[in-house]
Amino acid sequence: MTYSVAVSGASGYAGGEILRILAAHPDVEIRTVTAHSNAGQPLIQHQPHLRSLAHLTLSETTPDVLAGHDIVFLALPHGQSGQYTDALGDTPLVIDAGADHRLESVADWGSFYGGDFHEPWVYGVPELPVAGSKQRDRLVGATRIAAPGCNASTVSLSLAPGVAAGVIDPSDIVTVLAVGPSGAGKSLKTNLLASEILGTANPYAVGGTHRHIPEIRQALAAARPSTETASSDAADQGIRISFTPVLVPMSRGILATSTAPIAPGTTDAQIRAAWEAAYGDETFVQLLPEGQFPRTADVLGANTALMGLAIDRAANRVVVVTAVDNLVKGTAGAAVQSMNIALGLAEGTALTVNGVAP
Repeated sequence: MTYSVAVSGASGYAGGEILRILAAHPDVEIRTVTAHSNAGQPLIQHQPHLRSLAHLTLSETTPDVLAGHDIVFLALPHGQSGQYTDALGDTPLVIDAGADHRLESVADWGSFYGGDFHEPWVYGVPELPVAGSKQRDRLVGATRIAAPGCNASTVSLSLAPGVAAGVIDPSDIVTVLAVGPSGAGKSLKTNLLASEILGTANPYAVGGTHRHIPEIRQALAAARPSTETASSDAADQGIRISFTPVLVPMSRGILATSTAPIAPGTTDAQIRAAWEAAYGDETFVQLLPEGQFPRTADVLGANTALMGLAIDRAANRVVVVTAVDNLVKGTAGAAVQSMNIALGLAEGTALTVNGVAP
């Protein structure tokens, strides 16, 4: 069976990356691409690297244009997807690459985003440990999927094995991320101009203000063993995180260094075993051999999260360094991987573990 696909926000970075991956997918036909201000223009004018899709023209983003497809991808700015998802009730599968359907807490949405709250959808990070299983199980047969925030999924994948196994204390997580500017989207912004970012590193959203913080807390709370007391508020479960992103002059990539205290009585062998058990059989999330740590260059263009694990006994902390391509594993790759699972297709269809080098 061939599935018809519409991609909104197709002139942006996330939409373009979804299209790049889907262009090589044998089970889909990209029928419709939409945009707002760029509607009416050839797709190739805004995505000149997508030569195989040069025949497509950007349509206006409206519910009527998006309706009538088997699958709709929404690659829109945060707060804009909800107006369309409400009108796509007859669409068999909708995947939102924005934040509108990620959060379960109305209070967190109001504090970090604001505007209308929309119901949470199945979270699109298949390898993420959840109580007793993986998020993959929840994606099977899903009809509504919330693709992750790139920073959020990187940190969550980094630490969820330790939370699930009880080998770290999640009440004192510290993470610092080097982030490429493509994660901020394609809109013209002064702080993202080449003259502003080349030759410098710039912290932003410092002091607990970044919008991905509640998403990380939510994911790590879900990793708690099912025998522990459940709560809708991650803070009630002792999930606390200091999160500092730093904008660096690379167009793509995230390098997240995340640390957490070692749980009392935990051995080094138990710590490493937690991550090996979580990801030892995974294709797209790989734990490097002891003493090795990833570079962002190694995951460029790949749907791969590479991580290195260190045990700092002097500081009594576990250190996890994870590299992803924010536009692939962080966004579009996760969305397509989740689509494959939902539809019962081979999970890795159209996705690669191989990066581009040099």
